[in-house]
Amino acid sequence: KQHKAKPAAPAGQANHVVKPGKLHIKLLRELWHMRGQVLAIALVVMGGIAVCVMSLSTYDSVKQTRDIYYAQYRFANIFVDLTRAPLRLVERVREISGVSVAEPRVNAAVTLLVDGFNEPITASVVSIPPSGQPLLNALHLRSGRLPESSSSDEILLSAAFAQAHRLREGSKIDAVINGRLQTLTVVGLALSPEHVYQIAPGSLLPDYKRYGVLWMPYPAISVAYDMDGAFNSVVLTSNRGANERAIIDQLDKLLAPYGGRGAYTRERQVSNEFLSQEFDQLRTMALLFPLIFISVSVFLLNVVIGRLIENQREVIAILKAFGYSNRTIGLHYLSFTMLITLLGTLLGLLLGSGLGNLMTAVFGEYYHFPALTYANNRLQVALAIALCFAASAAGTLRPVLAAAALPPAEAMRPKAPPRFRKALPERIPWLARLSQTSKMILRNLDRQRLKSLMAIAGISAAVAVMMVGNFQQAAIDKMMHVQFKLTQKEDLSIGFSEAVAYNAIYSLDNLPGVSYVEGMRSAAVKLRFEHRQERSVIIAFSSNSQLRQLRDESLAIMPIPTNGILITDYLAEKLGASVGDKLEIEFLGESRQIRHARIDALSTEYLGSGVYMSLRSLNRMLDSGPAINTALLTLEANAQQDTYRRLRAFPAVRSINIRQTLIDAFSETLERVVIYFTAINAALGAIIAFGVVYNTMRIAMAERARELASLRVLGYTRAEVAYTLLGELALLTLLSLVPGFLLGVLLCDILASGLQNDLYRLPLVLTAYTYGFSAFIVILSAVASGLIILRQVYRLDLVAVLKTRE
Repeated sequence: KQHKAKPAAPAGQANHVVKPGKLHIKLLRELWHMRGQVLAIALVVMGGIAVCVMSLSTYDSVKQTRDIYYAQYRFANIFVDLTRAPLRLVERVREISGVSVAEPRVNAAVTLLVDGFNEPITASVVSIPPSGQPLLNALHLRSGRLPESSSSDEILLSAAFAQAHRLREGSKIDAVINGRLQTLTVVGLALSPEHVYQIAPGSLLPDYKRYGVLWMPYPAISVAYDMDGAFNSVVLTSNRGANERAIIDQLDKLLAPYGGRGAYTRERQVSNEFLSQEFDQLRTMALLFPLIFISVSVFLLNVVIGRLIENQREVIAILKAFGYSNRTIGLHYLSFTMLITLLGTLLGLLLGSGLGNLMTAVFGEYYHFPALTYANNRLQVALAIALCFAASAAGTLRPVLAAAALPPAEAMRPKAPPRFRKALPERIPWLARLSQTSKMILRNLDRQRLKSLMAIAGISAAVAVMMVGNFQQAAIDKMMHVQFKLTQKEDLSIGFSEAVAYNAIYSLDNLPGVSYVEGMRSAAVKLRFEHRQERSVIIAFSSNSQLRQLRDESLAIMPIPTNGILITDYLAEKLGASVGDKLEIEFLGESRQIRHARIDALSTEYLGSGVYMSLRSLNRMLDSGPAINTALLTLEANAQQDTYRRLRAFPAVRSINIRQTLIDAFSETLERVVIYFTAINAALGAIIAFGVVYNTMRIAMAERARELASLRVLGYTRAEVAYTLLGELALLTLLSLVPGFLLGVLLCDILASGLQNDLYRLPLVLTAYTYGFSAFIVILSAVASGLIILRQVYRLDLVAVLKTRE
């Protein structure tokens, strides 16, 4: 039988000579054939998505856990401390417009003695009502029961402190309560929303071994502190929509005659403030890290996919000659890249979720929440995934449409050589001395500048990502060096319950093991400048102090002003003030004096944000004689433990901070909050770096396979042929380092600026290690990739390659 030939389809329409299912087979075959490149590209996507999922899920989880905890356990939103007021005054507090619930209580400082631990331990003791659970700041019992209301020695103990000392229900501890030694029995371990961040007064970080929280029935603690029928602290919640500022103003006016120290909102409550600042920092990392990683991944994905598809130019022409439409060809290659992106996305989601769960568990254990809620910000993660798929699509369609726009006969030919011009070896005389293969490398780079620049940009981005992942360690080292080696030189500091005469330092100086003592005074204040105000602490010491020395930006010692004040540059920026401006200072003690002082200088500090002045000036402002409320001590090398035992018996001591324990606590905190977090990002950055470098080399190999085979036929050895390819890639890698360093500095500066808060500020410190480690990882990736490519060069099938149609 004879069949009539079908008329040719109009241009741009398919004859479907080949069934569409054949393209699916081709797709799977190419994915398998290019499995190495497919996996490397998927790793780039995986790194970006994993960082995004891990960062956002960790932040959302701990924030949601905190919010649920606060709501379920009725965390107060207004707090005020005072000297002493009768319980009947609480009714007037409740009558203030906008107040929902008000609960009085007694707060006090105690010293604890725990068997087997010689260092000083301070604690806060908080009363609970005879009925049991407080109305506000309810307690979560980890174990045990509430104390009997009639008991004078039963307590609840904070779970973190108990865990640090291996205490449990039935354990007994000695406490110095209002100057009297008393043995207490632990009947339960508890958590409170008021002490999620369990931090001692005047400290910057939690230390669960040296600071705890106790809860006792009101009758027992009120008798011990002569507070029967009275209170020295009140917590409140306000009605929805109430004006908290107005409530605070009325509270301050009502409680001023009773030694009110100024009401403040939940935002200024110590535990919540520090917790919020850490959450803000975590949020910054959760936004900046994914933004950087996803941006780099999207860029690299677009570049790599684009070059990969450009190598399919002849295949696209053949498919078009067979009658496939531009749309069908585009969808085929789009499916190819979408599958690769999908693989990377799935791997990223799995890895990111696992790391997110791990990080959430770490934070949950650190903050001692009653329960942990794992959450994920699906919208932001979906946006990151969409960006990756969009980058893949853009990198695919651009070269596909460019190839499809050419007539098949034209597209099946190799690209015309670039317009001839003298290359670098011909233009620069001394380069003419290079070997022939070295000249080939330079000619190829010079004549394909755009391709070379894109390769450099991709590898530079990998270098920058590595710098972002590991620069924090050097910053933390500098921060701790400045704070604990140059500024704070004492071995320990002692905080007294109230101001004492300056002569008290002499009794401390006479203690065995104490080598030197200085006095210091601090006062809680509210600073005002124009329309801004900030709560802070004035720290005053003598101008010739040897144990406290402030530093400027160059780390030179700054003298304490004789009459004015010196504040940190961070606090000055928050107030909008500068040197020469006069601040209003409201003291938040019993007297509530208001004074004014001029800013004489700004200091650079990475921990806290204080105000400094001379001890004489502060005592004069407070209408006081020579007085201190803090002593700074240096100890003899072998006398610490003996000195600690003596200090534990001092009834006037409210807090004791040992410098080495602060350093240890700071290191532990940052290891959890910053180092652990960024170490994971550094590892993912290394994966991205390898994916980029390996793909760059594989694509270069595919682009130049025919050229390399031709060189072999012309008599070049395998080593010489490999050198022309790997030498070019090595040169591109080296040329990428400096631009990568510059981009890395920019990204690190953005990250350091975003990690500033009242607790600490990371300085931008980039050491030789930061640059060297980033370069090492990228060069190592290049070497590993080069070894893989070298194997392929040595196994090059000359006949098969040279048979390729031209």
